[in-house]
Amino acid sequence: MLRKTLLATAAVLAFASAAAAQDKLKACFVYVGPIGDGGWTFQHDQGRLDVEKAFGDKVETAYQENVPEGADAERVLTQMALSGCKIIFTTSFGYMDATNAVAAKFPDIMFEHATGYKRDSANVSTYNARFYEGRAVTGTIAGRMTKSNKIGYIGSFPIPEVIQGINASFIHAKKVNPDVTMSVVWAYTWFDPAKEADAAKALIEQGVDVILQHTDSTAPLAEAAKTPGVIGFGQASDMAEYKPSPRVSAIIDNWGPYYVERVGALLDGTYAQKDTWAGIGGGEVLIGEITDAVPAEVKAEAEALATSIGDGSYHPFTGPLNKQDGSVWLADGEVADDGTLAGLNFYVEGIEGEIPQ
Repeated sequence: MLRKTLLATAAVLAFASAAAAQDKLKACFVYVGPIGDGGWTFQHDQGRLDVEKAFGDKVETAYQENVPEGADAERVLTQMALSGCKIIFTTSFGYMDATNAVAAKFPDIMFEHATGYKRDSANVSTYNARFYEGRAVTGTIAGRMTKSNKIGYIGSFPIPEVIQGINASFIHAKKVNPDVTMSVVWAYTWFDPAKEADAAKALIEQGVDVILQHTDSTAPLAEAAKTPGVIGFGQASDMAEYKPSPRVSAIIDNWGPYYVERVGALLDGTYAQKDTWAGIGGGEVLIGEITDAVPAEVKAEAEALATSIGDGSYHPFTGPLNKQDGSVWLADGEVADDGTLAGLNFYVEGIEGEIPQ
């Protein structure tokens, strides 16, 4: 009799455990790099952990790292959809077509694509950050800090998001230092420490003493650290291990609040398709500590700029601004609209080189 009672109790507990597991909302994340990259993917994974902290046993999270952009992404997304994921965050621009293709096959699963613009199905949302706002701030520091008047920028791929950053950095460096020039090296990767280090080394050999980057590893800072007088900035994450120099500040992507908001909306039944593009004012772009390697007056200038961007009193793309060929882009006081910025495909006047096609 006791054995039957114990068996029955065990069965009830097993059923309850299975039911609880089914009641959990499974949120899944697809990463283009490793979570230990110290930059872009690391910061997205911090957001995933924020979801776990916020909702505890109401959620289950899963992720796959190092997923190439292309056919592999579609395969991974399909596997995630079949594994019980109720919301899937795809965290790189190159996942755009795969996200929309798989979403069309699984209309009851919510898909969220970072930095993209396609929402072909009602279950696809897009989210982005106004990284260019942070680059206006770091560009100001770069313009003030360079002694050679040569700034370098390591680009990943020639997409609008990266071109926004190059232009915003140069515009604001030029505002505080009319003699500054900028050289751009394209790495054609989001995360490849060897390529990123080579790009930084090439810039330093050209006489560059300030390096900005739109790639995901700490390799450019590590390369900068080998040459006294060369400085750089944390990208996506704080990269604090390189403080106080060469890392003198950082642009930090703060994805946690958005991930918590979207998973919470799915849990409480208020979820709806949306397109989000937030920046300093919304807390999605943070400026990392400006170290004592930066003079106090430069730090104050950079912080004042961040404040004015955050409160909406200043926009980083405010005319007068010309295109690289000298033609007028924005008249005096005119502000670039979001549509133009989302498709930006040209350099502003003064940037050297051409954008690869």
